[in-house]
Amino acid sequence: MLSAFQSTLNPSTLTGQFFQDGASSLMEEMIFFHDHAMMILIGILMVILYLVAFLSLNKATSLNDKESHKVEFMWAIGPSLVLVFLLFPSIQLLYLSDEINQPTLTIKAVGHQWYWSYEYSDFLDINFSSYMMLTDDISKGESRLLEVDNRLTIPSNMRIRMLVTSEDVIHSWTVPTMGVKVDAVPGRLNQTGFLSNFTGLFFGQCSEICGANHSFMPIVLEVINPSTFENWVQEMIQSDS
Repeated sequence: MLSAFQSTLNPSTLTGQFFQDGASSLMEEMIFFHDHAMMILIGILMVILYLVAFLSLNKATSLNDKESHKVEFMWAIGPSLVLVFLLFPSIQLLYLSDEINQPTLTIKAVGHQWYWSYEYSDFLDINFSSYMMLTDDISKGESRLLEVDNRLTIPSNMRIRMLVTSEDVIHSWTVPTMGVKVDAVPGRLNQTGFLSNFTGLFFGQCSEICGANHSFMPIVLEVINPSTFENWVQEMIQSDS
């Protein structure tokens, strides 16, 4: 039914050397923080390797009391400065990942053994289950073991609030390109928020071992422009009536 809304971002183009390209501001910040932390770690590694090589080549080197105090002072100040450079970006990232500010759309995701069901809280008549499609049922160009019969459809450039829970065991609703990973715990509602900067198809999977078919409950997030989303909502309401 949604074949007209083809992905503007092919999944194969989203695979980078380390992470998938961020489709949300949150994921872009996570990638930036990873690169920032890696540069600091590389710098620390180079300093340590230099000191190891220097001391190995100068076995007879000895320090007097004054020099020893200087070394101890440097070993105390150095790690403190490193922690400062890691502290502020990480606090900002934690705030962005937890903050849900005036969401435009609220969706409830419920984990089951072994599929997902979705309820659009703002529309009483829109709820459906999302099962992985069998290999024999997928069409050319669709991803094996990742395609589902009913995709979770949201508008682009709008804040989405996800409420995540489970009917049976612990699952985890995860979409890497959005920087989203939320545990689905029975009897508890966890929430997260994100905003997609692009239209297209974005894939995820359950990331908590939940039973024999844990590997076969994928997530397909279809992001379309707001006007197309309004038409999709009308189609879903009419199909249920």
